[in-house]
Amino acid sequence: MPNPYATYKEQAVSTMTPVEVVIKLYDECERQLNRAINFIDLKNYAKAHACLDRSGEIVNALRSVLDMSVGEISGNLDSLYEFFFKQIIQADMKKDAEIIRQLLPQIGELKDAFVQISKLPKQTAAFAVG
Repeated sequence: MPNPYATYKEQAVSTMTPVEVVIKLYDECERQLNRAINFIDLKNYAKAHACLDRSGEIVNALRSVLDMSVGEISGNLDSLYEFFFKQIIQADMKKDAEIIRQLLPQIGELKDAFVQISKLPKQTAAFAVG
């Protein structure tokens, strides 16, 4: 018998708009980074690495779906995602929670921008995301 919660989650994701998916990815990235901070503070570096690895995967997923034909916005996001990824790697190599703490507000600001986009009329939001 299929897991009802897994079925619900799969259906919820499949009915999301692209902007909603991006927001969910930002939420999960923030969650993983916060978990990494806690694990670094506890000196549980294996679990911190797993969280940072997952965060890096999320950033790369966000980067991989950019529509570079949209122009300057996509280019700027690509540069930010590259920076985020490098910072995540540095935090993992150095086991430095401060790097993550400095990164979180920047990720939060981008997420907030996408939340604002999600409140726009659908045609405008689709254009803004690409």
